[in-house]
Amino acid sequence: MSGPLVLGIETSCDETSAAVLRGERELLGHVILSQDVHAVYGGVVPELAARAHMRTLDDVVARALAAAPVGLGDLDAIGVTVGPGLIGALLVGVSWAKAAAYALGRPLVPVHHMEAHLFAPSLEDPQARPPFVALLVSGGHTLLLWVPAWGEYRLLGETRDDAAGEAFDKVAKLLGLPYPGGPPLERLAREGDGNRHAFPRPMLHGGQMPGDPDYYDFSFSGLKTAVALRVAELEAAGSLEEERAHVAAGFQDAVLDVLVTKAMRASEETRCRRVLLGGGVAANRGLREELARRLGPEGRLLHSSPRLAVDNGAMVARAAVFHLARQEVAGPQASARADLPFPVRDWRLAIDN
Repeated sequence: MSGPLVLGIETSCDETSAAVLRGERELLGHVILSQDVHAVYGGVVPELAARAHMRTLDDVVARALAAAPVGLGDLDAIGVTVGPGLIGALLVGVSWAKAAAYALGRPLVPVHHMEAHLFAPSLEDPQARPPFVALLVSGGHTLLLWVPAWGEYRLLGETRDDAAGEAFDKVAKLLGLPYPGGPPLERLAREGDGNRHAFPRPMLHGGQMPGDPDYYDFSFSGLKTAVALRVAELEAAGSLEEERAHVAAGFQDAVLDVLVTKAMRASEETRCRRVLLGGGVAANRGLREELARRLGPEGRLLHSSPRLAVDNGAMVARAAVFHLARQEVAGPQASARADLPFPVRDWRLAIDN
């Protein structure tokens, strides 16, 4: 394989990650360091996340370079997540990348965190390329997109309140499960009967038509409240322990039903039977299985391995390779934006402060 040698850096939330990528798929070195301090608090503490990135980023980059093995001087460019995310955490990665790019005289390539998730499956599957409908589901975002080509993104729908991953974490906490809540809640749900506790499917009803404001959008705050009320009822009745798995299954069934139905609506409207699943919640086995079932044998579900579904530097490097080829690089005034929109219309206005 050939192509530019790119270092990708990811520090948008609570994973410190760096990767060395040659071209589009030759991953030479990749390190992901997850922060476990947040488990004590049941959620990510922004200040602690930023401090942890500051302590560990040098070592994470050094380990990725050593695994390659290459030196900083061998790099052709440095890609870094500039948003969205926790502003303190983002600034650690952006500041490091800016300093390194300046010192080395190499291009600095800004990367949108959610676009990086789009590219993640392509690192492992050469068929994971447009056109496709994209369902991006993470702790902070739930997005539904039509992607006719790389760099051409049409936002169809997004969450109006809680993201799906955030809802998983909050419901897991209600059920006494550890943080992050997605994996333990999924395991618990396998032991339960989702029909025992039927929860609402927010923004999903038979009368919706294309063009309606809620046809593609998501909302999980009300579902979380419904689960909280049911948990309170079960606690008062002294039966929560025996019903925990059933509550978990009912909640997960509701979330997956909404996600998959909306994705299939997009597939039908675009007449594209290729759906790409990205983001941390893409590791949920039930979500992958239900999407594949609904797509049928004529469809194609595209997704990455669990390691590349979480926030990671490899997906950042892959997105950076794409933007580097288009000469979409950042100036010296580039900074981070916690609320960076997607799709990005003008990088200069978005990140040059």
